[in-house]
Amino acid sequence: MDMCRERLSVGWLLRLGLVLTAVCLCILIYLDARWQAALAPLVLGGPTQSNKSQKSRLKPGSAEAHEQDTGVKRELSYAHTLDGSTKCCPPLHPHKKTPRWRIELQPWASENQSLEDEAKRFLRYITTPQVSCASLPDKKAAQEGSAGGWAVCLHPKYSLIHRIRSKRCRVYSFGLGVDDWSLERFLAGSGCEVHGFDPSLKQLHLQEAGMWLHRLSLDWRDPNPAVVAQRQYANSKKMATILNDFGHREVDVIKADMESAEWKILENLILEGVLDSVGQLLLEIHLHWAGFEVGGDDPSVVRYWFSVLKELERANFLLFHAHRNPSKPQLFLHKHVLNASSAYTLSWVNAQWKS
Repeated sequence: MDMCRERLSVGWLLRLGLVLTAVCLCILIYLDARWQAALAPLVLGGPTQSNKSQKSRLKPGSAEAHEQDTGVKRELSYAHTLDGSTKCCPPLHPHKKTPRWRIELQPWASENQSLEDEAKRFLRYITTPQVSCASLPDKKAAQEGSAGGWAVCLHPKYSLIHRIRSKRCRVYSFGLGVDDWSLERFLAGSGCEVHGFDPSLKQLHLQEAGMWLHRLSLDWRDPNPAVVAQRQYANSKKMATILNDFGHREVDVIKADMESAEWKILENLILEGVLDSVGQLLLEIHLHWAGFEVGGDDPSVVRYWFSVLKELERANFLLFHAHRNPSKPQLFLHKHVLNASSAYTLSWVNAQWKS
């Protein structure tokens, strides 16, 4: 009988122990859940209930409210996120564009994906100005230009004419063995700071006729560091690198004749967001072949060209001048297509330029 009572008491104690253990586990789980719920607003950046009630008692715009907001922001800027990383401050320049790796190709001109359809769309696009703009102030200045090929926009709606009058404009001109500096001399004589870049110059830097000339060319990539170390200087650099080296944040006019390197250079300007620092872009494009490092069949090449120019439009650059060079062969990707010339001079103005 005593043995039975002893067994019952031991069994009862075991059952009671299991029940107490289960209750303790439930309490721990409940407390942990409450703690996580209280921590979540701080982790995710939202105010706690006490913060909300305290803010409701402060007058909007008061010094106490401003101090309270500043304290909360400072506290939350270093809160740890759920994955263990640190959530810090917002970027210093949230408006700055993030560099891209490739441009967005436009849809095909037609389902046939033919060269003729792509060429029609492309040629119509480059010969249709998007904005009307007076190019030079008088006939004499126009006669001193390159047979109507190069033109700058002097419409009062845009800033160049105002910067010329206040002697604050800056011009970059890129070319290979340049013979005609008439537009550059006109702008230099009007008070612009003009920099001419030509890798064929004998001297590294020189000043001539009111212009600074540099033995340097524009490219879509920076040179190999080993080549730079061997030659002590680089013959070609990207636009972003040149701007940085010269300490210039913006350029009112960029003029470039890069002999078929223009497509990759344009692509680099677009992908690296350099166009935000440019007011006007004057460019000679060459259509007799695809261009340096541009691949694909003929329809794909023209589609790529068109996509690059549409990216310019997307960056607020509007075509105001188009000149067909009659002295160049009428070749379009080594073919006679739609009476097209192998070279066109195009000029765009940045509609958002507020320099």
